Amino acid sequence: MTPAKFKPVEEQLAYIKKGVAEIIPEAELKAKLEASLRTGKPLRAYLGVDPTAPDLHLGHTVVLRKLKHFQDLGHTAIFLIGDFSAMIGDPTGVSETRPPLTREQVDANAKTYLAQVYKILDKEKTEVRYNSEWLGKLSAEDVVRLCSHYRLARMLEREDFRSRLDKGQPISVHELLYPLLTAIDAVKLQSDVELGATEQKFNLLVHREIQREYGLPGQAILTMPILVGLDGQRKMSKSLGNYVGITEAPGEMFGKMMSIPDDLMWSYYDLVTDNTLHVIETLKKEVFDGVIHPMDVKMRLAQEVIADFHGDDAARKAAANFQRVFRDRQAPEEVAQIIISREGGSFFANQSGGPFAGKQLLNVSSTGMEKWIRLLALLGLVTSTSEAERIVKQRGFEVNEKIVSDPSARIDLNKPGNHTVRVGKRQFVRIAIE
Repeated sequence: MTPAKFKPVEEQLAYIKKGVAEIIPEAELKAKLEASLRTGKPLRAYLGVDPTAPDLHLGHTVVLRKLKHFQDLGHTAIFLIGDFSAMIGDPTGVSETRPPLTREQVDANAKTYLAQVYKILDKEKTEVRYNSEWLGKLSAEDVVRLCSHYRLARMLEREDFRSRLDKGQPISVHELLYPLLTAIDAVKLQSDVELGATEQKFNLLVHREIQREYGLPGQAILTMPILVGLDGQRKMSKSLGNYVGITEAPGEMFGKMMSIPDDLMWSYYDLVTDNTLHVIETLKKEVFDGVIHPMDVKMRLAQEVIADFHGDDAARKAAANFQRVFRDRQAPEEVAQIIISREGGSFFANQSGGPFAGKQLLNVSSTGMEKWIRLLALLGLVTSTSEAERIVKQRGFEVNEKIVSDPSARIDLNKPGNHTVRVGKRQFVRIAIE
C-alpha cells in the first residue's frame, strides 16, 4: 500500500520545479521520488553553506526555500554548515586567490546562521551537520586517494580557473581541492539530492561524480537562479549594496523591496515567495490590463517577504507605515526625537533612536539662528552640509510637511516648538526645541 505521507510524484515534481533553473537529470530525480513513494523512505536533500559572513540576505534564501519545499513534501532536509570548507574558500566566481578565513572568523559567523535559517526551515525537522565532522579527520592518505578519483584536465575546464589561466592569474592548489573535499560531504551524508545556485553547478557535478566513485548511486542536482539585486542589474550582494538583509528592521526591508524595478518583482515572487505560478501569472495579467497598480502588487510582495522573517503583525505595520509616509506623504507614527535645549550660552542636542545617542554640544551660532543645512549635518542626519544642500535643492527636505528648497533657510533655536522633518526619501526625525 502506498504510504499516505507522500503526495503523488507528479504533484511533488511540480512543487519542486517552481523557480528551478535546472534539474540534473530530471528523470533520475523522478525515479528517486517514485522509489521514495513506493518504499515510504524520504529522500535526503541537502544544502551546504559556508559561513563566510555573519548575516544572510534575501538572495541566500532562494535555495533555502527550495530545501524547505523538500521538507514540506516530507523529505529529510539537511542543512550543512561548511565550517571546514569555509577555511579553504570556494573559488566559484572569484578572479583571484583569496585568503582563507580563520577558525575564529568561521565560528563567529556560524553562530548567527542557524537562528536565521530557522526563519525558513522547521527547526524540529532539520538535520544540521558540520563538515568539520569528517573533513577535519581526513589523513594525508585519504586526501591522496580522493585526488586519484578526479582528473586535473577536468578541473581546469572550470570556467573560473580557465579564465584565470588565460589572464596569467595564479591558482592555488587548495582551490583545486575545494570541490573534491566538499564532495566528501555528499558521500558522508549519502544524499539523494543536492541543492545550490546556478554558479555552483560545477561543484555539484563533481560531488555527484565522487559519490559514484565511492560506490553510491549518485545524487540528483537541483540548481536555483541567482537573485538579482535591488539595482535590477547585478546579483544581490552586500558588497554591492543592492541587498535586503533578512535581519534588517521590517520598515527598512519594506522600503528596500519597494525600490526594485517593477519588471523585476515577478522574479522575486517566483523565487522568494510560495505563491503558485497560477497566482503570479494572474497578478501579472491584472497589472498588464490595468486592473491593479504595480505598486499595490509590489507592496503585497514586500509584506509577504517581511512576514516570513518578522511575522504578520510586523509586516502589516511596515506596510501601513509605507502607505502613510510614501503614498499619503505623512510622517511615520514612530520617529526618532531630538531635543534641543539652551544651557547658558550653549545649545545641546539630546536624542535616542537617532544617528547618535545621548547629549551632544551643538556648535551653532550663539544667536540661535542657524541654517537648516548646517543643523542637519551637526545632528548627523546627513554626512555634510554639502550633502544637505544637495538634498534641499532637489526638494528632498521638508519641515512640518512643507518643502524647504532654499539652502539659506534658517531655524530659530530660541523659539520653543516641535518640527517634524523629512530628509531624503525615508528619514524622518522630530526636533523639539525647549
